[in-house]
Amino acid sequence: MGFAAALLAAATICCAATARADDAVSLSVTLKDHQFEPAELHAPAGKPIAIHVKNLNTIVSEFESTDLHFEKIVPVGTEAVVYVRPLQPGRYNFYDDFHHATQGYLVVP
Repeated sequence: MGFAAALLAAATICCAATARADDAVSLSVTLKDHQFEPAELHAPAGKPIAIHVKNLNTIVSEFESTDLHFEKIVPVGTEAVVYVRPLQPGRYNFYDDFHHATQGYLVVP
């Protein structure tokens, strides 16, 4: 009985995590010529966020945010996804850590 209960609990946790990821607001940003396009993303407060980052630069980029607590290497010609927890209203900075002049913002009204 103990094993079955543990298995059921694990399945419940797994399904809950999947449901949260499926509920995420999907945003897209492209890195090209060392600039973010668009330079400002918008998402609602209180919802998880999935940011899809496509690197069209000729060199590798590191999509990073101190405000949002993530960093992700994005090789040339590829796309990466960063998941962000639900946020309170605010303006959150992100950047290319390999090129600090490349800056952008996530705005949560």
